[in-house]
Amino acid sequence: MAEASASGSRPGLITPRLVADDVYTQLMSLIIDGHVGPEQPLSIDALAREFGVSSSPVREALARLESTGLVRRYALRGYRVAPELTAAELAELMDARIVLEPAAAAAASRAPSPEFVAELRLAVDALSHAPRGGQFDDFRDYFEADRRFHRSIFENADNRFLELAYGALGGQVQRFRLFSGRGVTDAEQTIAEHTRVLDAIAAGDEALAAEAMRDHLVGVRSRSLTDLGER
Repeated sequence: MAEASASGSRPGLITPRLVADDVYTQLMSLIIDGHVGPEQPLSIDALAREFGVSSSPVREALARLESTGLVRRYALRGYRVAPELTAAELAELMDARIVLEPAAAAAASRAPSPEFVAELRLAVDALSHAPRGGQFDDFRDYFEADRRFHRSIFENADNRFLELAYGALGGQVQRFRLFSGRGVTDAEQTIAEHTRVLDAIAAGDEALAAEAMRDHLVGVRSRSLTDLGER
């Protein structure tokens, strides 16, 4: 596997649990922090040796990462790190989220259970307290809280096809790729926007939930394009 220069220390052996989730997280860190750059090959055998695991969890992790858009699989060439999105591609990705997520937020507002609302509150609270530094390890908890918030809405929208469509986008991962080396740039705006979505869902207000989610994603779209232009 080819290496690329990057700030920070490169992750090494995975301990103590040798499972696909660990490999998945480690590979995400390698890619987001630039230890392997765009278009570079990701050898299953080389990664297995580097992490001290068998090839099976590496293969599983790469397949999962393919769905996020971080890696691509080529016939007869194996896996490679995907190029970073262009401004046009990033705008298209966010436009797709703007179509899907307000509909999911409205659907999830129709009969929100106390457990669902509590889950959203926990995600917003975790987002508020998570570190926001410049390496993936520094903002991983923030990323996970953001992902839980959006994923929970789709899981409670009671529409399997919306959920499948959302899972195919990999939108949050691509957005967080922009934070490497600089840290999370829009935490306060995101927390305030998530809170507005949460309040609308908790109130069972479908129209307001859709509006709040749309406003959030329009804001993320604008901020993402600004971040991309500053890289």
